[in-house]
Amino acid sequence: MDQIEVDLLIEAEWVVPVQPHGVVLEQHAVAVHHGRIVALLPVAEARMRYAAREVVARPGHALIPGLVNLHCHSAMVLMRGLADDLPLMTWLQQHIWPTEAKFVGAEMVADGSLLAAAELLRGGVTCVNEMYYFPEVAAATFKRVGLRAGIGLTVIEFPTAWARHAEEYIDKGLALADELKHESMLRAVWAPHAPYTVSDASFEKIRLYSDQLDLPVHVHLHETRFEVEDALRQHKERPFSRLKRLGLVNRNLIAVHMTELSESEIGQCAEAGVSIAHCPESNLKLASGFAPIEALRRAGVNVGIGTDGAASNNDLDLIGEMKTAAQLAKAVAGDAAALDAAAALHMATLGGARALGWDERIGSIEVGKDADLTLIALDQFDTLPVYHPISQIVYASNRRDVRDVWVRGERKLDGGRLTGFDTDRLAASARSWGVRMRAEH
Repeated sequence: MDQIEVDLLIEAEWVVPVQPHGVVLEQHAVAVHHGRIVALLPVAEARMRYAAREVVARPGHALIPGLVNLHCHSAMVLMRGLADDLPLMTWLQQHIWPTEAKFVGAEMVADGSLLAAAELLRGGVTCVNEMYYFPEVAAATFKRVGLRAGIGLTVIEFPTAWARHAEEYIDKGLALADELKHESMLRAVWAPHAPYTVSDASFEKIRLYSDQLDLPVHVHLHETRFEVEDALRQHKERPFSRLKRLGLVNRNLIAVHMTELSESEIGQCAEAGVSIAHCPESNLKLASGFAPIEALRRAGVNVGIGTDGAASNNDLDLIGEMKTAAQLAKAVAGDAAALDAAAALHMATLGGARALGWDERIGSIEVGKDADLTLIALDQFDTLPVYHPISQIVYASNRRDVRDVWVRGERKLDGGRLTGFDTDRLAASARSWGVRMRAEH
C-alpha cells in the first residue's frame, strides 16, 4: 500500500483529545498536513499509513490540544511584581493606572506583547484572548510570531494614550475589526473594561456592533463584592442586571471573574449561553472572591480559564492555573469530586475555544481541526509514576514540563526551546522597562 505524504507525525505515549471528554489514547499518533489534523490513530498504524516529512516521537509524553488563555492583559508582563499584596481598587487606582498613564504607548505594548507571547508559548498556550490598549500593536506582534489571539477592542470612558473618549475607542475598535476580518489567526473581540468604567451609552453601542458583526464581548464583571455593592448603592442595580437590561447577556458575552453570583444569575448565564473566564490565581491574589465554578458547570455554563495580567498573578502559566482552579473549586463547593482534572483541562482548552467562537477549529484533537498542539513531558522523576495522565498533567506537571508546541502545524517550541525568539533580547528589554518603571513608581 502506498503511503500518504504528510508534513508531520507526532507520536506520544498518551494522546488526550479532550473531545470525547476524559478519554486517554495510549501509544497514538497525530498526522498533520497543511496545518490541519488529518488523522488520529495508533502509532503502529500511523507508521504504515503515512510518510511524514518530520516525525516527532515522544515516549513518556502526553499530547494535548494547545491551551487557550481566555483572559489576559499581555503587555502588563512589564508590570510583573510592581505592586503586590494590595486590594483591587488600591492596586488599580494608586499603582497600575498611574503607571499606565506614564508608560502606555505603542512601544510598551509591542515589547510587552512580545515578551508575553514568548511566555505563553513556552507554557503551552497557543491562543490568548487579549484586552489592553493599542490592540493593533498587539495584533501585529501576535501575527508576526504566530500566536492565535482574540484582539480586544478596548473601551473605557477616561482618556489614555490610545484614545481620548469612549467614541474614539469605539471608532478605533471598528476600524481594527474591519482590518482583522480576513485574518485567520486573529479575531476582533469587543473589550469594554467593566461596568464601573463604561457608560450605558457605550455599552449600547457595543451591543449593537457585537450583534451586527457577531463579535464576542469580553468584560470584567462581578469581580468583587465591593463592585456589586457599590453598583447597588449608586444605581440600585447589580452590574449583571444592568448588562442584561442593555441586551449584552447573550451567547457573545465572555464575563471575566464573576465571583459574586446569585442562583438566579447562574441560571440566566446558562439560559443565555454566556461564557465565563475564570481567573482563580488573580482572584486569590487580589482577594477578589471565589467564583462558584462547580455551580456554574452543573448549570451548564461554558467556562474557560484565564491568567489575567502578570501584574496581578504574577505569571501567564495556564497549567498552574488549571491546578489552582481544580483545587479551589473543591474548597468552594465543599466537594472533593468537584471540577475533576478532565473538567479543568476541558476549561483550559475547548471551553476557551468555545467562548471565542473557535471551537470548530481548535480546543480538541479532532480530524479537520487546526493543529494547535502541546506536548508535555511526564517522564521525569518528579512526575512519575503515571497512573492517570490527565490528573498528572493538572496536579503534578508545570509549564517547565512543556516540551513542544505547534500552532496550526508550525513549531513554536522545540524540545523546550522557543523558535523564532531572541530570549536574551527579551530579557534585556524586560530589564530596561523595569528600570524605567521603578524610577517613576
